[in-house]
Amino acid sequence: MNKNIICAFLFLALSIPYAAFAKSDENAAEVINEAQSSVETEEDEVAALESGNGWKNVFIAELGNSGKKVHMVLVEQNRHTDKTVYSNAISRICQGQDEFCRVRFWSNERYIPERAALTAEQNKQLKADYLVNKAAGIRELRWSCGIDPNSQNCLP
Repeated sequence: MNKNIICAFLFLALSIPYAAFAKSDENAAEVINEAQSSVETEEDEVAALESGNGWKNVFIAELGNSGKKVHMVLVEQNRHTDKTVYSNAISRICQGQDEFCRVRFWSNERYIPERAALTAEQNKQLKADYLVNKAAGIRELRWSCGIDPNSQNCLP
């Protein structure tokens, strides 16, 4: 009888850590699955940019307190010389905005600012800048010299 009690206690003592490790393995598996799901979601967003229109509106900044907006757009790196991508983005973003619309384009997301003012490096990486300001009589689309080297009005 004494042996049976000792065996039972020994069995319980050995099975408790196994149950605890099994539970932590389940938690680890859940964490891994969540991380994989998050990575897949980010990959889907990138794939949507790459397989979609070739552009994505990343950030919208307000010009002071004017209520006027500047759209910061990411263009696919491998399509950044395709002017139809820019045209598509401009027509979609500026649809119904006859008075004022400004859209700026980059092909590398790390240079896209979170405000209307640009640093020298952000300005250097700018691929195109579209501006319509009816009150000032301005309607222009300026290209970086890397996209349109023949442009008389290319960006710095």
